[in-house]
Amino acid sequence: MLDADVQAAADGYVRMLPAPLHTLGVAAARQLLNTPPGIPARTPVHSAEAATIHSDDHDIPVRVYRPSSAEDLPALVYLHGGGWVLGGLDGADELCRTLSMSAACVVISVDYRLAPEHPFPAGLDDSITAFDWTARSAPDLGIDRTRIAIGGDSAGANLAIAVCMEALRTGSPLPCFQLLVYPPTDLGSQRPSWTEHGESPLFTAAVARWFMSLYVPDENDYRNPLVSPEKAPSLAGMPPAHIVTAEVDVLRDDSEAFAERLRADGVAVTATRYPGVCHGFFTEVGTFARTTQAIDDAADHLRKVWRESARH
Repeated sequence: MLDADVQAAADGYVRMLPAPLHTLGVAAARQLLNTPPGIPARTPVHSAEAATIHSDDHDIPVRVYRPSSAEDLPALVYLHGGGWVLGGLDGADELCRTLSMSAACVVISVDYRLAPEHPFPAGLDDSITAFDWTARSAPDLGIDRTRIAIGGDSAGANLAIAVCMEALRTGSPLPCFQLLVYPPTDLGSQRPSWTEHGESPLFTAAVARWFMSLYVPDENDYRNPLVSPEKAPSLAGMPPAHIVTAEVDVLRDDSEAFAERLRADGVAVTATRYPGVCHGFFTEVGTFARTTQAIDDAADHLRKVWRESARH
C-alpha cells in the first residue's frame, strides 16, 4: 500500500525506535524526533531571518523567509506539526523554504508553545498572536496585508483552523486562505481510518491518542470547536481551503470529513488524497516523490488565490 520509498523510510523509523513512541515519554520522543539545529539548508531563499513576537508574559520566536527583495508580497503564516508536543522552527525549515520559493511568498514560521508543559489553549493563543502580529506588521515585513494565508501540518493545521474560527468570532484579521495538511478535526473520532491504519508505522492510533491527551488533558474539552473544529455549529464564513490527506493515515477520514463540512457550509475547498504515503510525508522535502507533488500542488493553490485576491 505504501510507495517503495515511503516503506523503506517507515522500516528505518521502526528500527530506530527502542519502543513504541507513546511509551517513551515526552523527553525521549523529542530527543529522537526533533530536528537538531545547525543542519545545512538545501533550499536557498533570499533571506531567512529570526524575529521575536513579544506577548504579555512570554516571547514567541518566529522565522521569516523571503523569496526575493520585492515588496507587497503575499504571505503564509505556517504552524508546524508534531502532535502539539514535538517540532519547532528547525523541523519546518526545509518545508518553509520550499513553500516560500515555490509560491513566491513570505513565510512566517511560528514556534508556538508546546504541550504538556503548555496545554490547550497555549499553542493556539500563540498562533493567534503570531497571525495578528503578521497582519499588523505587514508594512514592515514587506507583505500585502490583504493576502496573508495560514497553514500547517497535522497539529499545526488544527491550530490554523482554530485561528480562523477565533478571527471570525472576534472580528480580528482573517486569513485569506487555509492550507491544511492532514488536520485532526475531531479528537474523539472513531472513523474507519483509525482502525484501518491504526498500526501505521509512522503514526499509530496509540501515538495520536497520546499526543491528544497531552494537548487536551480533559476529554470533555474534546467537544470544544477550537479543539475539534468539526463540532462547530457552523463553518460559514471560513476562508477557502486546500486540504491534503495521506492514504495511510489514522486522520485521513477526519480531514476529509472536515472538507465536506466546509463545502456544506458554503466554503470553497479542494481536497486531495495522496496514495502510497502516510502521515508526515508532506514535510519530507526531497525524500518522497509524492511530497514534491503535494508541495507543488499546494503552491499552485496559494498562487491562484493570491492572483485572484490581487485582481479585486
